[in-house]
Amino acid sequence: MTLEVGSPAPDFTLPTDGNGELSLSSLRGKKVVLYFYPKDSTPGCTTQAKGFRDERAAFEAENCVIIGASKDTVKRHDNFKTKQDLNFPLVSDAESDLCETYGVWQEKKMYGKTFMGIVRTTFLIDENGIIKKIWPKVKVKDHIAEVLEAVKTL
Repeated sequence: MTLEVGSPAPDFTLPTDGNGELSLSSLRGKKVVLYFYPKDSTPGCTTQAKGFRDERAAFEAENCVIIGASKDTVKRHDNFKTKQDLNFPLVSDAESDLCETYGVWQEKKMYGKTFMGIVRTTFLIDENGIIKKIWPKVKVKDHIAEVLEAVKTL
């Protein structure tokens, strides 16, 4: 199944940092930025997370919550969140179900090697759980501002 703009966002319930649990359906009535990133504490992922952290108040002013998702364990998420003073939940998709459902678990190439990994992707989901925008193969520079603008026009 390929997700596209106008599709219902598949629901999930996954563990989060701090031994929490988060379901997408529990956020109905709010806009959601669900962003997938490859790995905690790597340079691009840290830059992206800090960008969302720094703009969280602006997203909240638009009735929008931010959720980061990767295959990292809850323990790694806890360390990453503490080290970078992140102020939004990170869900752990250790079994890769969410990544596969959202189509971000893909073949990648780096330094001549082919492997499976998370392709940095952001989904904007409206208050009714409908996907309104998808940013595939995200480049971190200027991405947070672009997402915030899209949230404001929703």
